[in-house]
Amino acid sequence: MVTYIHYKLHNNVKKKFVLCLTGAPKPKLHYRKEVEIRTTLQELSLYFIFLINLCILTFGMVNPHMYYLNKVMSSLFLDTSVPGDERTNFKSIRSITDFWKFMEGPLLEGLYWDAWYTNKTLYNLKNSSRIYYENILLGVPRVRQLRVRNNTCKVYSSFQSLMSECYDKYTSSNEDTSDFGLKQETEWKYSTPNSSSPWHWGFVGVYRNGGFIFTLSKSKSDTKNKFINLQLDSWITRGTRVIFIDFSLYNANVNLFCIIRLVAEFPATGGIITSWQFYSVKLLRYVSHYDYIIASCEITFCIFLIVFTTQEAQKIREFKSAYFKSVWNWLELLLLVIFKFISFNKTMSQLSTTLSRCLKDIVGFAIMFFIIFFAYAQLGFLVFGSQVDDFSTFQNAIFAQFRIVLGDFNFAGIQQANRILGPIYFITFIFFVFFVLLNMFLAIINDTYSEVKADYSIGRRPDFELGEMIKKSYNNALEKLRLKKPQKDEDDKGMKGDLAEQARREGFDENEIQSAEQMKKWKERLEKKYYSSEIQDDYQPVTQQEFRELFLYAVELEKELHYISLKLNRVMRRISALQN
Repeated sequence: MVTYIHYKLHNNVKKKFVLCLTGAPKPKLHYRKEVEIRTTLQELSLYFIFLINLCILTFGMVNPHMYYLNKVMSSLFLDTSVPGDERTNFKSIRSITDFWKFMEGPLLEGLYWDAWYTNKTLYNLKNSSRIYYENILLGVPRVRQLRVRNNTCKVYSSFQSLMSECYDKYTSSNEDTSDFGLKQETEWKYSTPNSSSPWHWGFVGVYRNGGFIFTLSKSKSDTKNKFINLQLDSWITRGTRVIFIDFSLYNANVNLFCIIRLVAEFPATGGIITSWQFYSVKLLRYVSHYDYIIASCEITFCIFLIVFTTQEAQKIREFKSAYFKSVWNWLELLLLVIFKFISFNKTMSQLSTTLSRCLKDIVGFAIMFFIIFFAYAQLGFLVFGSQVDDFSTFQNAIFAQFRIVLGDFNFAGIQQANRILGPIYFITFIFFVFFVLLNMFLAIINDTYSEVKADYSIGRRPDFELGEMIKKSYNNALEKLRLKKPQKDEDDKGMKGDLAEQARREGFDENEIQSAEQMKKWKERLEKKYYSSEIQDDYQPVTQQEFRELFLYAVELEKELHYISLKLNRVMRRISALQN
């Protein structure tokens, strides 16, 4: 630390000597640290208000009742078993027969609630249904299926005599858009999809809107007869690839809508794969007093967004291309949050400095890491993809390997799929990725952090640290109000006494000790005069007296360095003599 201070003082001596010869420098922007602290605190307070407003806005849109509503509905339509068969529910459907049993059983019973548990009439409204007596069914449910054409796949010549039909997996090009079956009602006629409607991403394929659609009746008995007729007329055929069951509910008690979609996919391999979606949303947003508080937060957020965007636009217009050279400017453009204020904290400043210094090393390491990682993912997909669900696709293999790194893996399934390659794959992956590559990554971070921490320990830290300045201002205020005693002088006296006693024990005479103390007082006086926190961080012309003092100080520093060099040479000679 002393060497660093001497280095700064020596450089400033040279700079002020040059200023004496060349005259005053060009005028620069002058500001005091107190003003900078005040401005930064104002901005920080404004950002805290923005954050609080944003938190209220985001958390206010989420209702705890959403989870309970979704859980109740999923339990009713997914876990309710078929009467007489406790093992069959929507989750366990594997055949077309099971599907029709579900449609005529749990689905029908779950959708139509028209009587109280004592079999009394529950509502005066005609043909209304209130699921669990609290959730009104909006409109009527809709059932939709998508089909593929025959001969969309090629049968090998040796089996063409045995198979006259071939239905490939679902794609938009393979989709069957022609009417089929009875060709009388809408469920037998193709409905053109809406171009703006989103597609559905299932387990087997991606499905677009449209298809063969029929809507259920408001009468439970009519709907049951409809299901029976569709089953008898073979509405589901070999060309069927997916069936959607869509309906929505509204619960006035909690002001939530529940949108439900039950999906049954019919892959080209046969069988049925089921999936489901339950979404609870708040479409009627402004009902209670709290909702209007959320509305005020929304307006405030828009105002903040406009102000911040205007500020960034002004900065871009002022600095032009130089604006994009700052990382913080990029973050402000992308996020408009307070990350730049985190840098005023010492720990977060060290973190950001560490990441910025080792960025190139991390990028190089990431290239090597993902080459090996994707190679193992390809190996897992090729070896275990046909037998293990975690490796059934290349994407699943990638996520399965991330789970292995985190300790979540199914070693038994890998070993059962291949008794030889399974353990070899697992052991080598753990060794190279977990023990070697991840430890290399940690070593890069650790070494860079050690360098940054060492730089901070010798004073190479950001000049403006908000926390230190606030703490210093707080201590000064307490001392001025006489609520805290200044301890600097007492600490200095104790330190001087300790150093003097240590010097006496090591054999220095009194003259050397007194000379060193006088030199230290002289240096402290110069440092206090020229390098106190009140002096602005720019260079001003110096007087002849100031130049003389600084020049003498530089000479004394040179003498001390020469004296230290002589001491080191003497010690090295003694060590060499002892070795010989």
